[in-house]
Amino acid sequence: MFPGMGNPKQMAGMLKQFGIKTEELEAEKVTIESKGKKIVIKNPKITVMHVQGQKVFTIMGEPEEEANSASEDDVKLVMEQAKATKKQAEEALKKHNGDIAEAITELKK
Repeated sequence: MFPGMGNPKQMAGMLKQFGIKTEELEAEKVTIESKGKKIVIKNPKITVMHVQGQKVFTIMGEPEEEANSASEDDVKLVMEQAKATKKQAEEALKKHNGDIAEAITELKK
């Protein structure tokens, strides 16, 4: 994070001098979901910094990118609105990167 500060205890001590409290957070995996993709970091090293009433999370590890699948609620909504089967709704959502309106519009054609 800062050059020459490879020792985590030394780094925590320095941050503490600036009023920044740090802690390690144990987790099996971290998932970041965005439109169209999902990033999964397994066995991450997570540091939480408490700065001016806010929490700042630093996540380190090897990311794996996955296609983002639609939620069950999104699939049901598309099925109802477009009068489509579950498979049709899932395929349309996948094709349109989870965009519900586009999926419904396509299935209503």
